[in-house]
Amino acid sequence: MTPLANETAVARPRVEGVREQEILDATLEVLGDLGYDRLTMDAVATRARASKATLYRRWNTKPSLVIDALLSQKEQRPTPDTGSLREDLIETFCGMGGLTDSRQVGIFASVLTAISRDEEFATAFRRDFIGPKAAQSRSIFERARERGEIAADIDLELLIPALPGIVLHRLFMLGERPDGAMVTRVIDQIILPAATRGLSPQTSTQKETP
Repeated sequence: MTPLANETAVARPRVEGVREQEILDATLEVLGDLGYDRLTMDAVATRARASKATLYRRWNTKPSLVIDALLSQKEQRPTPDTGSLREDLIETFCGMGGLTDSRQVGIFASVLTAISRDEEFATAFRRDFIGPKAAQSRSIFERARERGEIAADIDLELLIPALPGIVLHRLFMLGERPDGAMVTRVIDQIILPAATRGLSPQTSTQKETP
């Protein structure tokens, strides 16, 4: 390779902007059609009408491509701070980006098997996709504890993932698609009673009094 050709190869522009998003959108389409296990760089390149070399200039592994595609569609909403644990949970887990968002649930379903089979993907998925949402939930529960809505001896490590765990179990094991009513029932009948166990009625309601 001549010096000029080598310089040109090194200086090849990275995929970015509109073209990058087109490839990420194509990745999500293939992911939805085939699932993570059957998704390949070749399949994404074909769907995006790009060369495989174009993909590898930006993503050197399948997990990195899929994670970027997932994050490109993830809209991180501000953490609600209504002054009520119940209302904060409803705002967070109902509606766009929550447990009733069919797109978000579909994404989780498409990568479910990969979480147990692909260690590299599972690590990145937990860190980059689940991590921010888990941190948001933790801040909601910690604020509620500071307000006195949660008993001091409650194990937040057990309580925080309980709501999504119950709802997703009902979806994937029982085939019951989540809606706002289901999520609210779980909050009212399971999460709040567990959070306020041991608190006197006066203590659990005093923060609601003007």
